[in-house]
Amino acid sequence: MAGRTVTRADLAEAVFREIGLSRKESADLVESVLGLISDALARGEPVKISSFGSFSARMKGQRVGRNPKTGEEVPILPRRVLVFRASHVLKDRINDSLAPAGPDEGPGTAAEAGRPDEPAVS
Repeated sequence: MAGRTVTRADLAEAVFREIGLSRKESADLVESVLGLISDALARGEPVKISSFGSFSARMKGQRVGRNPKTGEEVPILPRRVLVFRASHVLKDRINDSLAPAGPDEGPGTAAEAGRPDEPAVS
């Protein structure tokens, strides 16, 4: 299941191929979009991308950790952490990629497959 990691260069190449912008314009577009997302998160604003998911920054309070070597208690300072919550559309797409390929395999209806909103497959 391990695959290749998608990079900024891969995203720019996809924009180049599918939209038709030059390679430089494609790379600039990807950088601009990622910059807008990063800036919004740095300001504490949530970012919602339809059919993909939402990103937000949340605060984690101070807590006590332990040094694994010595067992000594070490304070862990409060900090903001990035949280990603996938949309149901993305979750469904990921889970559908695990579904059996053949028509005779698996559940016969979408409801049996745990997707009651979709029409039955015959």
